[in-house]
Amino acid sequence: MPPPKRSHFNLQSLLGKVGVSRITSDYVSGNVIFSQGDPANIVYYIQKGAVKLSVVSARGKEAVIAILNAGNFLGEGCLAGQHVRMATATAVGSSTMLKIKQKDMLSVLRNQQIFSRAFIQQMLLRNMRIEADLVDQLFNSSEKRLARALLLIAHYGDQGQPHTKIPKISQETLAEMVGTTRARVSFFMNKFRKLGFIHYNGGLQVHNSLLSVVLHE
Repeated sequence: MPPPKRSHFNLQSLLGKVGVSRITSDYVSGNVIFSQGDPANIVYYIQKGAVKLSVVSARGKEAVIAILNAGNFLGEGCLAGQHVRMATATAVGSSTMLKIKQKDMLSVLRNQQIFSRAFIQQMLLRNMRIEADLVDQLFNSSEKRLARALLLIAHYGDQGQPHTKIPKISQETLAEMVGTTRARVSFFMNKFRKLGFIHYNGGLQVHNSLLSVVLHE
């Protein structure tokens, strides 16, 4: 199942126009932006880079639940009454975040109709992706799940051209995302490389031809 297209609204531009008070923070790869259990009172907008969202169970088992790219919000649960973070957010590669206070974000959503529509559309698309992820986990092979994860990280399905060079993500993280072992990820990555779907040239590059793995019955 191809990922849904994202909003055509330029949220970065809208944020600048609505006059909301915000702070820019830079992170290097591996920096924790917020941790599971932290107070939830800030909304983040990913200006550059990517963010890994992960959760840890009561037994200490960790699972990666999403990789969010530039142009996405995170931490928006505080807008719906969430008092503590339900996941840990970690920078993937060099990343820049806009930090918006909860009260400021709520004020903008109430008073700026265009921004509010764009934000709601993005959240609905996020929910569609979560549903697609669940279907992917239930019915597709680990090979298809890995191919889909790489395409999502590369922005396949966005407006305009996909970003073929993706942030550096370990095979362990990819294995956690698709629910398989690192050895299986390594096997499929080598297979994709030999077929010309991906290649390494100063970083991992993903080609649209990888979609054939997802669409193949």
